[in-house]
Amino acid sequence: MAENTNSAQQFTDEQLGYVYENRRYVGGKETMGFVLWDAAQSLNINTYSSRFITNIVKIDLGYQTIAKTINSIWDIVNDIFTAAIVEKTRTRWGKFRPYLLGLAVPGCIATLCYWFMPVLFSGTSSMSLAKFIFYVLLEILREGVGTFQSIARTGMLATITPHPVDRTRLITIANFASGTFGEKLPEQIMTIILDLIDNNVFKAGKSGKEGQYLMAFVGMGAFTTLVSSGMSFWFFMNSKERIMQSVQTPSIKDSVKSIINNKPVLLMTLADFLGGFGISGSKSDYYIDVLHFASMTLVAGLPAAPLSPISYSFVPWFRRRFSSRVLYICSNQIGSILYVFVFLFGCIGFNPKTMKGGLYRNKWAMLVAMATWELIWTLFYGLKSVIGTELYNESMDYCEWKNGYRTEAMTSVAKGLAAKLSGSVSGVVTTALKKMGGYDQNAYTKGEEQPDYVKFYLFAMFTIIPSITGSLGIVPMLFYDLHGKKKEQMYAELLARRKEASLAASDGDLESVIELEEKLKKARDLK
Repeated sequence: MAENTNSAQQFTDEQLGYVYENRRYVGGKETMGFVLWDAAQSLNINTYSSRFITNIVKIDLGYQTIAKTINSIWDIVNDIFTAAIVEKTRTRWGKFRPYLLGLAVPGCIATLCYWFMPVLFSGTSSMSLAKFIFYVLLEILREGVGTFQSIARTGMLATITPHPVDRTRLITIANFASGTFGEKLPEQIMTIILDLIDNNVFKAGKSGKEGQYLMAFVGMGAFTTLVSSGMSFWFFMNSKERIMQSVQTPSIKDSVKSIINNKPVLLMTLADFLGGFGISGSKSDYYIDVLHFASMTLVAGLPAAPLSPISYSFVPWFRRRFSSRVLYICSNQIGSILYVFVFLFGCIGFNPKTMKGGLYRNKWAMLVAMATWELIWTLFYGLKSVIGTELYNESMDYCEWKNGYRTEAMTSVAKGLAAKLSGSVSGVVTTALKKMGGYDQNAYTKGEEQPDYVKFYLFAMFTIIPSITGSLGIVPMLFYDLHGKKKEQMYAELLARRKEASLAASDGDLESVIELEEKLKKARDLK
């Protein structure tokens, strides 16, 4: 149905207030599986993946720029046909579960190969062609598998329950549990290990620091890959898709039309696209190469740690008092706004002519600045964890309401494609700038210092530069209007429609289901 339908007059104000009902479809076992699956997404040391490739595997930064360009093109191409395949999928296991189950093991093996690269190519130079080709082919394979998994993961989250309250409950519980019980524990352990090696706490053997770094990355990378893969697979085996897809699969034309006439998706897509042009360096590079204090991320976060689980209790209050667009903009931009003040603080005492001085080189001064950043940012952590996912799921329900069918695969790809186009440009530019800026790939494992101008570059690239270059993403979301009565009307009509289709399907009356779909299609075409 189109958003200007008059059918809302059928519903009373009480019926339109359905979103406050406590209706549950997902049981305890499946909820626990969902929590584990959510935790598995961040149970890794991926925050150090760039350092791993640059300083441990030692692939030349020029080669990395080429690899990023190739993978970016492949990423765009494979997204399109992968979405078309998933969109047409109809099985007794669901639309998305077959891909999550079938690609779990291949994805795990490919990721293990990634972490074992320094062992496979031990002793090779940064300009090794064989190592570069293996890296490119492996990234192409991982990107292909990852695209299927990403589309299926997004679709699974949108179809696991038909009720928005139940869905919000799941997302909130999962994020709360992850924040409370240490989903980032492997990353934190890795941070401490890197600091201990960097500051010569461990006695270096014959292989020296380089061997210690290699063992740390390979060991933690392989361990987290196996554990997170096992947690995810358990959920895939015990989950269900509860929102029934249309019996008739939508054509490519209908799928494209469903995206074009979906205002919420278009606005979020444009926001991601513009925001994706933000050029951002690595905070961990700054902590390690400038401050020699990788554990800064842990120590600075200690004062804010108690606020992380508490921040989820603020979400209902935020949602009652502010529109979705205000919450989305605020939760996504608060970090960038705060980084502007961190940059200004770090530049106190800095001499741009000599590139000397500046509080950004003082670990204790920056500890105060980053601890303050963490305290303020954590107040919005719960909101940030929930609001983005909820807006996307709402937009998929909007598609079903307006068109009579769902196109999770094509929509998620279209949305992701826009972000990837701009993000790919940003990633290539960032890597190229790092090489042009004179970053020494060998200094880390040799225990040597980066030049002064490189240190300032690393500081600016994680604070002020992304704050400026990524700010355009705010503009589109100023026009987001799926809230209030419009949102209530949409869900009231959707629940009634889903109930009718579900009853017909449970009676084995597929003709009635198809007839209902045809009626909705005709009503949509007339409008």
